[in-house]
Parts: sequence; structure tokens; C-alpha cells
Amino acid sequence: MSNGQQCPLRMDPAGQDIQGEAARIRAAGPAVRIELPGGVPAWAVADPAVITRLLTSPDVSKDADLHWPAWTRGEVPEDWSLAMWVSIRSMFTAYGAEHTRLRKAVSSAFTAHRTKALRPVVEGIAAELLDGLARLPGDQPVDLRARFAVPLPARVICELFGVPRERHDELCAIFDCLFDTSADSAAIARHAAELYRILAELVAAKRERPGDDLTSGLVRGQREALERGDPTALDDQELLDTLIHLLSAGYETTVNLIDHAVHALLTHPHQLDLVRAGEASWEDVVEETLRWQPAAANLLLRYAVEDLDLGGVVIPRGEAIVLSVAGAGRDPGVHGADADRFDITRPTRRTHLSFGHGAHYCMGAPLARMEAVIALSALFERFPRLSLAVPSAELAPVASFVSNGHRELPVRTGGPVPSRPAAGKRPEPLEPATPRNTTDHAEPAGAR
Repeated sequence: MSNGQQCPLRMDPAGQDIQGEAARIRAAGPAVRIELPGGVPAWAVADPAVITRLLTSPDVSKDADLHWPAWTRGEVPEDWSLAMWVSIRSMFTAYGAEHTRLRKAVSSAFTAHRTKALRPVVEGIAAELLDGLARLPGDQPVDLRARFAVPLPARVICELFGVPRERHDELCAIFDCLFDTSADSAAIARHAAELYRILAELVAAKRERPGDDLTSGLVRGQREALERGDPTALDDQELLDTLIHLLSAGYETTVNLIDHAVHALLTHPHQLDLVRAGEASWEDVVEETLRWQPAAANLLLRYAVEDLDLGGVVIPRGEAIVLSVAGAGRDPGVHGADADRFDITRPTRRTHLSFGHGAHYCMGAPLARMEAVIALSALFERFPRLSLAVPSAELAPVASFVSNGHRELPVRTGGPVPSRPAAGKRPEPLEPATPRNTTDHAEPAGAR
């Protein structure tokens, strides 16, 4: 039985070829040795059945202090660029009963009712941002990521957690750096320290003047648990780390989801036609985008509690594991021989792992889906002539093998749809954003 001790596949810290790397991981078998930034060894898995098994197995942990000897023995450099995402003490890195404790503290504040109540807030933010785009010349390029895909989820998640408006841009810039897996470790350390300072100030403010927001809910839950002597109460470090986890996840992934969905529709006009004709829904667009270009390409990190026999390959106890969600999303065994093609009518479009699976399934998934559907429907209704301002091949990816998006998404809005024709005039027919072709052209595997 093989332990896969071939030369490791070196993950590109800059994420220049997310889908190409995912395909190579998938082709290597149940698991393959990889090298993370900084020369840290790990295993990568792309088979969706194997990933699902690992996500539900008690023999797989997310707690480095308990189950990653290389971490506890100091074999991983202290200034490792990914150290923050390993050392953070939240449900994101917890195992077993600890995960249950930390997740319970969050779920009591992050309710379905609260998410549903955010719909008019999301719609209002989207409308305000689109009003801003409508004031720009329709024939001039504008970065839709910066002007729409970023500020919408940033404002939503910050309002949800009661972050003051003047802090929004600062927090987003910090998270952008922390998700940059090619960044200098010293820069990451500076940004992490600043992030903790900002959030400590936020928690202090909510303790003094609580509001109707999730930070206040977490602070209140912590105080009430401490008052009744509940041993499951969050300590202050866990509270801060939980905020980091929720704020970063609620921001970055939704930005990338909106970014990739817009890009996919503009490069696959026949798919957009299906939505406009009522033959598919915006929800279908969101699910197929999550499958085709997941907002988080790779999930970090998990550890083998015991030797894991994956059928031909054994991951030894104590070794780190990366789950290639991008690889799973295009698995031909699940999605067919055309798995590289963007198709919103695909029967398996909802069969993806973009929000995880099992105990660690993302509790913010309903909010992300809602934001994306509102954003896409409002954008394409307001700007039916929307088109890319540069060839798709010229779009550069964000510098990360975790976060999967474009650095910029230059578009021409074509101007907003006329609200009503002038007296005595009939509105001119809208021209399509891109020429209609007889076939649906998918980007080649590896294109972003």
C-alpha cells in the first residue's frame, strides 16, 4: 500500500493556476503529498467522496495543538505565513466537544431569523451601490469587484456585527492581506496585530453600549455564561478569534462568489439568456458558480488523528491535510465529462463542497447565497448591457491559493436601463452585452 512519498506538488502561494493545481491533485489519486508555502509538508485530497468522508470522520481534527506534532514540536516556522489560521482559537480550529462548545456560542446569535431579517438591508445596500455605478459613464471601464462585489458583503457583514462604518474599509484591507498566501510574514503579523486591536476596541464598545448586532450578542452570551458559572463560556481570546473567523468568512467568500458569478455570465451569454428567459434561476447561477469556481479553493488545515487508509494511500497519523474544494467541484465522476464547463442547468450543480460538510458546515451559507442572488439579479436588471472591458484571459487572480477570485473585474456597464421613455418616443431595443454564439464556450480548465 502506497504512502505517496513521491516528490510533493508545490502549491503556488500566489494561486496563479487554481484549477490547474486542482486538476493535478485530482489526477494523483485519493491523496497526494504537497508542499505548502514555507516548505511545510501536507497532503491534498480532491476526490469529493474522500473529502466528504474526511469531513465527517472523528479521525480527522482541526486542532493543531492536539493533533499536528510538527506544529507543537516547533518544526513549522514561527513566522509561517499561514500560522494565524492554525493558531486561531475558534470553532474554525476546534475538534470534538470543543468544536461543539464554540459553535453553540455562535449559533445562539447567528440565527436563521436574523439572516432573513437582513434581506431588506442587503437590497438597500445593493441599490445604493448600483446608483453609484449608474452615475458613471457607461462606456468607461469600471472595476466591478472594487465598486460592487467588495463593498456589498463588506457592509452587510460589518453591519451584522455592529462594526462602525468608518472601520469597514480598514477591516477589508486587513482581511485582503491575511488571505494573501504569498504575502510577507512580517506584513501579515502587522496586519494581524492591528486586527486584534480593532476587534478588542469593538468588543469593549459593545460591553459598554450593546446594540442589536452579533458582536453584542456574543458579548452578552459570554457575560451571562460567566455569571451563571458555565464552564463552556467563551474566554476573551476565543471571543476575538470567533469574530475574526466570522467576519473574514462572511466577507471574502461572498466577494469572490459575486465576482466569479458575474464573470461566468459575461463569458457564457447563453447561460444569462436562460435566466432572462425564466428557464433557470439566479439560485441556479449561484450554485453552479460555487461548484465551478468555489470562493475558497482549498480548505485549511485538518490533521489525521489516526492513520487514514484512503484506499491505496495512507495518510499517517499526525500529518496535515488540505481539502481541494476546487478539485472536487470539477470531478468528472460526479459532474460528467464536461465538468469544466459552466452550465447552470447541470443536474449536479448543487453537489459541491464550497460551504464544507458535516459538523463544520458554514453557518453563514444562507446569508452568502442570499447576498449573491440579490446582487446578481439587481445588477443585471439595472445594467442589461453589462460587458467585460478586457479579454477574460487578461484578468489576474488574487494572490492566494485559498481565496479564489480576481484582483479586478473591469466592466463597462453600458448605462442603466431607462426608467421610462421620453414622451412621444419608444425605447430603443437593448443590444446584448456580448455577441450570441451557436455554442456555449466554456473557459479551458485552469482558467480563472
